[in-house]
This record gives sequence, structure tokens and C-alpha cells, in this order.
Amino acid sequence: MKPPFEITPKILNLVSEISGLLGKYEGLQFPTPSISLRKKNRIRTIYSSLVIEGNGLSKEQVTALLDGKPVVGKKKDITEVKNAIEAYEQFSNFKGFSLKSFLNAHKIMLNHLIEDAGRLRNENVGIFDGSRVAHVAPKYTFVPMLMDDLFAYLKTNQDINMLILSSVCHYEIEFIHPFKDGNGRMGRLWQSVLLYHWNPLFEYLPIESLVRQNQDEYYKVLGDCDKKGNSTLFIEFMLSVIEQTLLEFMALIKPDPLTAESRLELFKGKLNKEFFSRKDYLAFFKTISTATASRDLASGMDVGSLKKEGTKNISVYCFV
Repeated sequence: MKPPFEITPKILNLVSEISGLLGKYEGLQFPTPSISLRKKNRIRTIYSSLVIEGNGLSKEQVTALLDGKPVVGKKKDITEVKNAIEAYEQFSNFKGFSLKSFLNAHKIMLNHLIEDAGRLRNENVGIFDGSRVAHVAPKYTFVPMLMDDLFAYLKTNQDINMLILSSVCHYEIEFIHPFKDGNGRMGRLWQSVLLYHWNPLFEYLPIESLVRQNQDEYYKVLGDCDKKGNSTLFIEFMLSVIEQTLLEFMALIKPDPLTAESRLELFKGKLNKEFFSRKDYLAFFKTISTATASRDLASGMDVGSLKKEGTKNISVYCFV
């Protein structure tokens, strides 16, 4: 079953803009974002995703729990945060195209909060906005088939750009509402999991933070998509959020000018063979001169991080 959506000019433009930003980041050629930045954005992600669901803990309390410190608050709120911390710690281990992995993530996220954490719902549910029914989820007897269909679709349509495919997945999780509780946070988590396996930079992007800032529109678009019977507007919304998150991230990181030492360290992290030549080094750092490359390699030998074999044009190097 193909989830209903259309590829609009706006979607194509957003995909192009996001791809350009990702290419620009990769072209900066500097090491992986710092641990402190990863932690800061992880806190923003967990805090924002749970605030959307009504969690009452502050960002400072979430930070304290991430650091293993005790906090005073409602037991349910504290458990939600601790579960989310564990789920995001295992983020890279989840398999985006596996329903089993998806259920395991829900079990971690809702542990000690509901009895059937990690299991699909066995009763009918509706989503209310005050006294108004905002969404009637599919009958519970259809949920196993719908979830099998969704993950089969993800597996067999990997030729669709992942920015679009992950947004479709996010919407379908919200529409199907496969669990009694935790559907919102699971939809947001799973889109990030799919994007992470497509491009590891997404581990550092607090997309949920931008969703929280646009929470009213998030729910409005979900409702509009329900009425229209397709996820096109939701895809456009999520791509706009991803683009804005990337723009903020790019503005936040200000890489220092590369030195011989930092260039060698960066090259070492990307090298996939033991020995390399000056030509290999120049192919990686396309903007430096031959003289600069020679100085970098000589500097590496001076400080003992490199050793050299051969002479003149047949010289090769390896990291010590």
C-alpha cells in the first residue's frame, strides 16, 4: 500500500535547499561536532519532544537527569525523561526499516509508563482537542496490517529521497496511532532515526526543538492532512522545519581555520588505507597548494605523527 502524498514544487525546492546545506557542511572539512554540542542538542531534543506531550520538567531538570543528578518533580515526568534519555542513547542502534526495532524503541520510551510498552494497541482510540474529536485512529484490528504495510513500503521505496520518505513515515505513525500512548514522540524519533542512517549529521540536529516552536502549526497541519486524505502538507511542513534547523546549526558552528595539525587529524579520520601519497592528501584538500601539502607532511614527521617510506615522487606516508 502506498501512503497517499504528492511531490510538489515546494517539496522539490526544500529538498534541494536542504541537500545544498548538507553539501556545504561536508565541504567545510572539519571534525565531527564537539561532544558538548552533541549534549546540548540532545537536551534540546528530549526536552522539546516531551514538552509537546505535556511533560512539566524544565530544561535545567532534563540536563540534571542527563548528568545523573536527582531532581524534584512528578514521578511520571521524571520517568518520561529518563526513558527518552535511554532511547536516544541507543539512537544509532535502531534500524529504521525494522518494525521490530521500532517496537523495541517504544518499549524503552514508555517503560514503566504503560503496561503494554512495545506492543501495538488492542483497543480503539481517538485524539481529542478539548471536547472536540480531532482524529479517530484506524480500528485496532487493522493496526498490525497497517504497520506491516508501512515498514514494507519503507523497505521497498528507498529510492525516494529520505527527507521525503522519513516525513511520510512520521505522518503515517501519527495517523495510524499504533500505540495507546507515545505516538507523537515515536513519530518524531523515528523520522530522526531514518535521517540519521541516511546522513549521520542528523544525530546532532534538534529537529524536535523547531517542531515545539511551531507546535500549533504542527497539529494544524496534521489535522489538515487528515481532512485531505494525504500527507503532502505535512511533508512540506517537516522539510521547512529541517531546513530551519540546519540553517541554525550552520550559523552556530564556526570552524577555526585549519592548521597543518588539524588538517592531518581530519585526514587521518577519513583515511581508509594504511599508506597514502602527497597526491592522495591533495585530492582530499583540494584548495591547498602542493607546497602547503608538503609542509603539512613534513610537520607531521617532525612531531612524530607520520612516518615516511620511499623517496621523492614514490614517497608514501602512514600515521604512527
